[in-house]
Amino acid sequence: MAYKKKKQTKTSINIEAEYPDEGEVKSKYSRYLTDRDNYLRRGREASLFTIPTLLPQEGFESSSEITTPYQSVGAEGVNNLSSKLLMSLVPPNAPFFRLVVDNSELESLLAEKRSEAEKGLAKIERMVMQEIEVRGLRVPIAEALKQLIVTGNVLLYLPPNDQIRVFRLDRYVVKRDAMGNVLEIITKESLSPLSLPERAKELIADPDSDTPTKNHDLYTCVKWTGRNWMIHQEINGGIVPGSEGSFPKNKCPYIALRFIAMDGEDYGRGYVEEYLGDLKSLESLTQSIVEGSAAAAKVLFLVRPNGTTRVKTLAESPNGAIVTGDDNDVSSLQLGKSQDFNVAQQTIQMLQTRLSRVFLMNSSIRRDAERVTAEEIRIAHQELEIALGGVYSVLSQEFQLPLVELLMHKMQREKRIPKLPDDGLKPLIVTGVEALGRGEDLNKLGMFLQQLSPLGPEVLKEINIDDYIIRLAGSLGIDTEGLVKSPEEKQLEAEELEAQQVQMMNQQLMGKMAEKATPEMVKGMNQQAMAQEPSPEMTN
Repeated sequence: MAYKKKKQTKTSINIEAEYPDEGEVKSKYSRYLTDRDNYLRRGREASLFTIPTLLPQEGFESSSEITTPYQSVGAEGVNNLSSKLLMSLVPPNAPFFRLVVDNSELESLLAEKRSEAEKGLAKIERMVMQEIEVRGLRVPIAEALKQLIVTGNVLLYLPPNDQIRVFRLDRYVVKRDAMGNVLEIITKESLSPLSLPERAKELIADPDSDTPTKNHDLYTCVKWTGRNWMIHQEINGGIVPGSEGSFPKNKCPYIALRFIAMDGEDYGRGYVEEYLGDLKSLESLTQSIVEGSAAAAKVLFLVRPNGTTRVKTLAESPNGAIVTGDDNDVSSLQLGKSQDFNVAQQTIQMLQTRLSRVFLMNSSIRRDAERVTAEEIRIAHQELEIALGGVYSVLSQEFQLPLVELLMHKMQREKRIPKLPDDGLKPLIVTGVEALGRGEDLNKLGMFLQQLSPLGPEVLKEINIDDYIIRLAGSLGIDTEGLVKSPEEKQLEAEELEAQQVQMMNQQLMGKMAEKATPEMVKGMNQQAMAQEPSPEMTN
């Protein structure tokens, strides 16, 4: 491909940036569509049996009708699973990352004032989480998770001062290397001339038309050059003036996500795709049951043609009337398919149970019994959560980590948080797989103590209670600062308790001596006490 080089302005990085020739982005987008078609077709099929509006069929417009599935298990499962993933990846009550020291020199420097350093890092973590809450990023993240579950792919764009924008699979293409790293992203937006940027209107034929009749395709190309990310926009074959720019590594605002990463593939696979067979079977059986039930609910009376009962008399007679006729001449139409309906209903129940289990719905983990303990439900639910460990691994590296780095980079430029060394501190994700690991540690700690309890108190004395409490709090994700007493606080309390005991013993000893003392001894003790008190002159 031919490239032309343009010098950056004085405010940009002083390197030569490479941009494609005008009009080549559109042709590249068209070529990349071939690799995307199979993933787009499967994503639309998965959306059809869950939530059709997530990825509508080709040619869909706002006035088009949406095909409604006969069953709602798919939609309910997608909403339930996306909510659980949202609460796990972006929890509302605690940061989902920690800033850890990744430099030996910096670690030795911070070791002298570790408590102050940890407090400062914790403050930065809380400020980043506050940024997520203030900007309302949970709403677009929830939408992106639904796209990932159903279609397996979604593109996020994080502008400097706005919410995250979500691009569906039919609005962008992506190219990756053999390791799965993104090399190039091209988005396509069909915009009205009224909504185009002012600089882009210069490239269209009639930008000031009061009645625009044609939308224009705006292409945005983001490409990794090996040194940084280069970005520019194109419309009608021309580069939009002022749209050229560059971003450092790990600071690109475009994040291409995959739900299930496949080796050597540019796009990911959706969670629904793996269970599409059960959804199709459930849809077909539910449709048959609904249509058959409607037919069975229809009431028709049949009258023998040569009988004595007249059809008009039967149709026009009110309820409770006495008419002439023979009951052998009249019969009602019976469908006679109740046994077949029962077989279909049992199959539907089996499919619903399987799908509820894979979508982590609480109804699937409750055993059909009179008494089911809360611990039994918790263990079953945790087993299902562990099954999504691979999903957490992908999203932690491709979503959580880039999101934190982008937010911290933005806040550093705005001088809301101090600039941190790139090679000294790095964010560490502590939810997802890490949270599952902490949950496993919690179970092992509980089992360890349970196994030691029958051995008696002598064995329990061998356990370091302080270390056990710290490990237990770490497994639960609880910050022990200010909650668990430090060794210094314990030593101070011990000294205060010892001083109180000594004072009580002295008071008791003085009381016993006072009981046995003579009046002369009491008088001498009082004089001695008065002599020990400081005089007013000395105090002044």
